[in-house]
Amino acid sequence: MATAPGNEESSDSPPPTILGRLWSNVKVKGGLWQESSGALGDVGTFLPIVLALALVNGLDLGTTLIFTGLYNIITGLLFGVPMPVQPMKSIAAVAIAEGDPLTVPQIMAAGLSTATVLALLGITGLMSAVNRLVPLSVVRGIQLSQGLSFGSTAVKYILKKQDFKTSKSVGPRPWLGLDGIILALSALLFVVLVTGAGGGKPTAEHGNPNDELDDDDDARDQETGRAEQQQPLLTGGTGVGEGRTNPSSAITMTTTSWANRIKLIPSALVVFLVGVGIAILRSPETMRNLHWGPSPFSLVSISWEDWKIGFFRAAVPQIPLSVLNSVIAVCKLSNDLFPSKEVTPMAVSSSVGLLNLCGCWFGAMPVCHGAGGLAGQYRFGARKGLSVVILGIAKLLLGLLLGSSLLRLLAQFPTGLLGVLLLFSGAELAMACRDQNSRLDAFVMLVVTIVSQGASSAAYGFVCGLIFYFLVKVHERAVGWESSS
Repeated sequence: MATAPGNEESSDSPPPTILGRLWSNVKVKGGLWQESSGALGDVGTFLPIVLALALVNGLDLGTTLIFTGLYNIITGLLFGVPMPVQPMKSIAAVAIAEGDPLTVPQIMAAGLSTATVLALLGITGLMSAVNRLVPLSVVRGIQLSQGLSFGSTAVKYILKKQDFKTSKSVGPRPWLGLDGIILALSALLFVVLVTGAGGGKPTAEHGNPNDELDDDDDARDQETGRAEQQQPLLTGGTGVGEGRTNPSSAITMTTTSWANRIKLIPSALVVFLVGVGIAILRSPETMRNLHWGPSPFSLVSISWEDWKIGFFRAAVPQIPLSVLNSVIAVCKLSNDLFPSKEVTPMAVSSSVGLLNLCGCWFGAMPVCHGAGGLAGQYRFGARKGLSVVILGIAKLLLGLLLGSSLLRLLAQFPTGLLGVLLLFSGAELAMACRDQNSRLDAFVMLVVTIVSQGASSAAYGFVCGLIFYFLVKVHERAVGWESSS
């Protein structure tokens, strides 16, 4: 219907009020189970790091659950995409270092230092300038490196016993048992059967890869169209004669119907609930040790010495990783997956900074928005901000009701199942790099990946990638040749 003059507001224009915009960021017309499943796509990264910091450094689990739950709710409402809340991995790695772990005040000092830098970069707009200057191939290299790192860690979780206190493998995992290899492989096969290769967008030969096909209305329209196209063949109205049925069409409709039903299974949610049940079976006495009520809140006292140790040992390696993976890479991935919901580096950087500047003073784990978490949540069905709002509400309730007493129960969660969830998160993140088709882009991306993996530092890979990118550009200008094949 044509729009009358003076009434140009289209049906897809943003709601006129702030509350309307927030509601549109979480509203779904179905697919609630998929959003719930997608919310757990990042648990394979979140849970091991939280457990390690709680067991080694004395981080309060209840406080962290409350604040990260609030972070999830805020980011889901504001961004309208499944923006994850992940631990700051470099800070966590330094904090649990064997022989010289950081204290809680030193961890908070590192988180506050990193948050201050990101908040300043975001609020001043400098992060947007950094984003424009970084070549896409360098960003893809960081994503590929992170995806491979997740995948490698996931395989270790599945095949080896893990000591989260030292972040090391401690021997082969048994095939049988409540945390055996058979259990993990069964969960792996289940997820593959339910989700297939993941995603939900057409490949290049079938349409524009940037078109989002996961909206409920679009999916419903497509299914209706397919049914209408196939119906004449089934009723004999056209194509195969009066009153006769086309067997191949019947098979097609049956297969499509079966596939659609399978897609409705929230695979990550099923795997997580099975893991919780097994955790209870592995240690029934932990249920009796749970107590009601949140952990008491108190401000963390940070000395000058804590600031120095936290900044130089943990914040310095974390800042470049946060800029690259938690801001630039996550913005690129989000805008690839959800082109109708633009996420800017300025907003993401400011979000990470301001959230941590609130929570770290009370001892909450330093967090960021990671590309790996976004890929994992998307892989398991998250398409709106509702998924992380659901996750945030669950964390908030657990933190308020059970506090840090939940630690013993979570420590019994099968590590192999965490590995399964993490494996798909890593694969989804790495798959974002398949758009680097030219020789130059592929070369730079692989250099960044190789250096990042070899040096165990995204910062080294980033610097090497920039150098190689600009040197090759200089070479091309000098010889008048383009690396397009």
